[in-house]
Amino acid sequence: MTTVEIDGSYGEGGGQILRTAIGLSALTGHPVHVYNIRANRPNPGLSHQHLKAVEVVARMCNAECEGLEIGSTELTFEPDRVQPGTYEIDIGTAGSVTLLLQAPKIAAMAADDTIVLRVRGGTDVKWSPPADYEEHVNARLLNMIGYGYRFEIIKRGHYPRGGGEVEAVITPPEDGLKPLKAVRFGEPRRVMGVSHSVRLPPHVAQRQATSAAEILREHLDVEITIRTETYPKEIDTHAGPGSGIVLWVEDDEGNRIAASALGEKGKPAEEVGRGAAQTLLKRLDTGMALDGHMGDQILPFLALADGPSEYGVTEVDPHLTTNAWVVRKFLDVDIEVEGEEGEPGVVRVKP
Repeated sequence: MTTVEIDGSYGEGGGQILRTAIGLSALTGHPVHVYNIRANRPNPGLSHQHLKAVEVVARMCNAECEGLEIGSTELTFEPDRVQPGTYEIDIGTAGSVTLLLQAPKIAAMAADDTIVLRVRGGTDVKWSPPADYEEHVNARLLNMIGYGYRFEIIKRGHYPRGGGEVEAVITPPEDGLKPLKAVRFGEPRRVMGVSHSVRLPPHVAQRQATSAAEILREHLDVEITIRTETYPKEIDTHAGPGSGIVLWVEDDEGNRIAASALGEKGKPAEEVGRGAAQTLLKRLDTGMALDGHMGDQILPFLALADGPSEYGVTEVDPHLTTNAWVVRKFLDVDIEVEGEEGEPGVVRVKP
């Protein structure tokens, strides 16, 4: 079988190229050669998070790999059949558990039974979707198109110590994936969210939630429910302190767009909450059905759906156009991204 060649410096040139390529390699059975891995990053090559993502997919499909080591900028991956079962992964750092899951989530489509992934690492860290986003936005949309996905946060992990734990349970669809038709966001029905604080005073989570709700109530006449999540010191087993908030607005069709913010040392909790709320309102103002992060993450799945999809994104992100390029390397699919980078757009996918 012909090896698929992937230039890891293409487009945004980050780890997503590798994750999507490895996931699709396991799914399709096509060997892949990825070079110039993360060439556009300050520290090129495989980090712990990327290494562990490849490792778990390799275990899932008994793949033969070359170049699987920290700092490697070149990798070959030759998959066998994806096997169901339970797989445990410890990133060993605060590397993002949600980014790591992108690769095995794609690969799991080729299994003939349930796959359970238990991952240890960072659940709420910079430059990655928070765990609450994965549970309440990503998993929801995947289930809507027929992909059985349950995600649970067991323990939170923040930078720099990590130590968070999650469990993802994937049941491959028996009748294929359904296409998605969601261009415009409908009438807002409610806003929900989770504000958390770990190894910090409980009022931190409450202040984040209160400040976010105040901003949202100035602009939206809907029910607003932001749950606070804190951990008393006497039962706290987390590795280190941290806080954050994830907000999502749902329309009358069940679509959700989201925004989030992380706490930082010296940054008032009120600023964290207001920042997340303002970002959510900005995305809502675009009128598009999906936020930019979901726009690129859903793409590989819709490329496998039983029919054409069309969806709107609040922002055309470089990750979206880069992911489209990688998907086309493995699948016979027509992907059209309409809109300028940084602006709202529409994505059309024709498998």
